[in-house]
Amino acid sequence: MYFIYEFFIQFGVIIVKTDKSAAIIGMGCIFPKAAGLKQYWNLLFSGTDAITGIPEETHFSLKDFHDQDPSTPDHIYCKRGGFIPAVTFDPSRYGIPPKNLEATDTSQLLGLMVAEMALKDAGYPADQDLFIKKRTNVILGVTGTQELVIPLGARLSHPAWKRALDDSGIGADKKAEILKRLECSYNQWQENSFPGLLGNVVAGRIANRLDLGGTNTVVDAACASSLSAVNTALMELASGKCDMSITGGVDTLNDIFMHMCFSKTGVLSATSDARPFSADADGTVLGEGIGMVVLKRLEDAVRDNDRIYAVIRGVGTSSDGSTGGIYAPDAAGQKRALEAAYREASVDPSTVGFIEAHGTGTRVGDKIEFTALNDFMKQEQNSCAVGSVKSMIGHTKAAAGVAGMIKAALSLHHKTIFPTLKAENPDPELDIQNSSFYLNNQAIPWIHPEENRHPRRAAVSAFGFGGSNFHAVLEEHQRSKTKAAWDGSVQIAAFSADDTTGLKNAITGFIKEFRDADNLDQQERQDHLARITARLRKTFDPGRKHRLAMVVNTSMDPVTTADASLDIVNSGKPSCEGNADIFYGSGESPGCLGFLFPGQGSQYTGMGRDIASVFPEAMEAFSLFESAFARLYAGDGTERLSRYIFPLPAYQVKKKTAEALLTATDIAQPAIGALSLAMIRVLERFGIKPDFTCGHSFGELSALAAAGVIDDRTFAELSCIRGGLMAEAASLSPEKGGMLAVKAPLEDIEAFVASEAPGLVLANRNSPEQGVLSGSLDEIEKAYTRLKKKKIRAVKLPVAAAFHSELVAASAAPFAKAL
Repeated sequence: MYFIYEFFIQFGVIIVKTDKSAAIIGMGCIFPKAAGLKQYWNLLFSGTDAITGIPEETHFSLKDFHDQDPSTPDHIYCKRGGFIPAVTFDPSRYGIPPKNLEATDTSQLLGLMVAEMALKDAGYPADQDLFIKKRTNVILGVTGTQELVIPLGARLSHPAWKRALDDSGIGADKKAEILKRLECSYNQWQENSFPGLLGNVVAGRIANRLDLGGTNTVVDAACASSLSAVNTALMELASGKCDMSITGGVDTLNDIFMHMCFSKTGVLSATSDARPFSADADGTVLGEGIGMVVLKRLEDAVRDNDRIYAVIRGVGTSSDGSTGGIYAPDAAGQKRALEAAYREASVDPSTVGFIEAHGTGTRVGDKIEFTALNDFMKQEQNSCAVGSVKSMIGHTKAAAGVAGMIKAALSLHHKTIFPTLKAENPDPELDIQNSSFYLNNQAIPWIHPEENRHPRRAAVSAFGFGGSNFHAVLEEHQRSKTKAAWDGSVQIAAFSADDTTGLKNAITGFIKEFRDADNLDQQERQDHLARITARLRKTFDPGRKHRLAMVVNTSMDPVTTADASLDIVNSGKPSCEGNADIFYGSGESPGCLGFLFPGQGSQYTGMGRDIASVFPEAMEAFSLFESAFARLYAGDGTERLSRYIFPLPAYQVKKKTAEALLTATDIAQPAIGALSLAMIRVLERFGIKPDFTCGHSFGELSALAAAGVIDDRTFAELSCIRGGLMAEAASLSPEKGGMLAVKAPLEDIEAFVASEAPGLVLANRNSPEQGVLSGSLDEIEKAYTRLKKKKIRAVKLPVAAAFHSELVAASAAPFAKAL
């Protein structure tokens, strides 16, 4: 079925509605500091700023063209941008003669690579006949000007050069020398120059080299080009003209000409940075990049058992119409695109949890966009994240929309909301604190309790000069996270030997082997490291006397980590006294493995952020506790545990306030339980199970769960019940309680309590040299002062009550009943 028909009889007219839902089954990209999809995920998740200075060796020299005064003719005032990394391109792989490279636009060459990446990611490698190529199209967003147009056009200025030289009285020999030097500064015209500079051949070359028989075309809607291409691709899929579509945007043009174009419109940043929605925003910076997605009709993708990143439910489009200026954005026009998108998607906009805005970093443009969103969405206050990847990679122009779409698809697939950089101080004119939105400043897991009847949803906006407006609505395909969001950049290198000499030789061999990767590009270095470490892990023998493991990351220098590991082996000290990424042990195995779980006071905001975003098991644990908390504690299901663990940014909720909220007993205990269960299940993923479990205070429940004595759902419910009952008991007590950790022998602490603090109890005997006192805040303060005078170390604990004392005893009977 290509259509889902909805028939409405209205005044005797039959209206047919076409369902344009499509599945994103593959993605490929090259963006600044990201030579592939996994690197792009890493950049988004880590919040990496890929905006850098202009690379002179590949682009242009600032000393020739920069002037801080925007009015200076033929000069630019912005000094930075987003530039794609070096990638290895093999022309022979695509049947392109090397001599043709100089006459072929970079967009055509790298577009071919990214199309192949996307198809491979979708499970349809271009070199295998696994799909009907004649029914696959290529529809890309490509803006009008390509990089070769400028240098080839500049060569045609030779008559003006000659006249200038003649008018200056330059002799024939010198004139010939100067003209030759000028000509050598530009590409030469040749047979392949014409097709090599055409934007439409970006799509045409892909169809030609990969033998695709569907439509190949490009569309130009300026900075909305890639979403315009996606919209066209969706219509071709819905109409049955194709069965699969490669679509997105290509823009590798970040040269002086493009910078000059944007400089003279005044939209570039004077401080050379992109700060969307920030009070410090002063314009955008230009980026370059390529992004493509592979689409199928949803029912076809399900039938073919394709991996589905996300589902595109609909795209809304509009033009601004008659406005004040051709460049000026218009809130009313953007709002019409929003209305059209949600009408086509049949989606309630209040169910969208993340919006990837156009967000260029221009104060006026961002305010207009935010106003349109806020007027239309009408959600619960601060319930929807809004952001812009331009804060990381710059404005990639024709590829801007698809950069946002890939980000949104990864967000839905991995259940993670990514950060927007440089927006710690939002534009006060947006009044974002009192809006439907919040600006996320670090990656957080997208916790979605099972009580929510709708799936996770995200949206993407892109707008172009000339008043072109596009807004796409996306939805997750699977509500549960199924695979770890691992990008391969972090690896474990493991070494074992019978003596230190053998161990050091193995590490030295790793250093030598990895140094051979110095000339490889980003993706090749990552693949090289993966191969080496995989081999090392296979040969690792935990029974050998000397064992060392180190965490290595291609974004840093693995050789530096390996050098540090040699120092640790030479010193003979364990890793806890050296590098935190290196773990060294010697001698026989120490024996059984025990898990010790912490109690209240160990909580902190943001805990578990990384593992919940990466591992399905951790996400499931947090979601389970989110549901139990809403069901058993909040009652009405609107209170969210995750909002306390992963609070709104500091501009919205001050750090101390967020920490105080998480300290509350009824919040802290289920929060600690959620993270404990997450860690238990992630360790199980790697085959690590305890022989014994033990828990301190609340940690007793965690220990029971780890031992399998209680199931996960019981653990979640008991955590919420325990926290609620203890909070209630503390609130009924006439005394406000606290706890004090004391570093001293237990007999000395007992003597101190008996003689100087009879109002306190030694609640916890944590070790022979450390205990915790519990009681009223007044008594805790007195004890703290007296211990300080005795030069005995004491630390007030961040707890909400005097646990393990009479002040919370009222919770014991109802908790026993609950058990």
